[in-house]
Amino acid sequence: MRPSASNVQEARRAFGQRLREIREESGLTARELARIADWHESKCSKIEHGKVRPSFEDIRTYARLCSVPDLAEDLVAAARGIDGMYVEWRRLERAGLRQVQESVLPLWERTRRFRIYSSWLIPGPVQTEAYIRALLTAIRDRRQLIDDVEAAVRVRVSKQHIVHEGNHRFSIILEESALRYGIGSTETMTGQLGHLLTVSTLPSVSLGIIPLDADRSRLWPTEGFFLFDDEQVNVELVSAHLTVTQPHEIELYAYTFAELAELARYGAEARSLITKAIDALG
Repeated sequence: MRPSASNVQEARRAFGQRLREIREESGLTARELARIADWHESKCSKIEHGKVRPSFEDIRTYARLCSVPDLAEDLVAAARGIDGMYVEWRRLERAGLRQVQESVLPLWERTRRFRIYSSWLIPGPVQTEAYIRALLTAIRDRRQLIDDVEAAVRVRVSKQHIVHEGNHRFSIILEESALRYGIGSTETMTGQLGHLLTVSTLPSVSLGIIPLDADRSRLWPTEGFFLFDDEQVNVELVSAHLTVTQPHEIELYAYTFAELAELARYGAEARSLITKAIDALG
């Protein structure tokens, strides 16, 4: 899967196609619209093929000159949604880590079924406070952000109430490697893995762990992702945060999650893998 390229580009092409339909229904050619708008003659074609991102004013110009001004703000809202699919961390975190944590609260609260896959970290809903602090401190230092780590830790911890309250269900698949990567001190990792043993017994949590010796011929580890109901997928890339909303791509992530789930071990076998990771810490 190439989420950053496929999801955003396809959405832009679909949006450009919508603008083209509006123009054609108005009876204008691309060259005529460009001339009336005082644009370069190739601009319409580039916008309609998703090669150029139109400004909000460009979109309003389309609507006005194609005699559908009432569609302008709906089209602008759709364009804003596309822009929000791929957001660089430096833009998302410019006001600090606390605001990033708070921004997802409405999504977390309304989601009933969480499907979470991670190959390198214990995911947020089942992290300990010490593990969260170690992660966010590293992010702050690496990205040279303002120091609001303690406030961000409090927000992330408070979000975890949904694991224990309400009608929320968590299906979590971890690669065994996520149990082995050291985040923070040995004490932090020991506490985190012990906490994982505890939450794995909760009725709201299904925890599966894919062992290191699993046969990966059919499906190898992929990027970590959160699947919120069938509404959207969030993916953390090196440089940006990706939101997937195209239905067929959500289906692909759901299918991939199901395939990964078949490789996982559950119950006593999963707890045994966690215990081995704790023992390895010495």
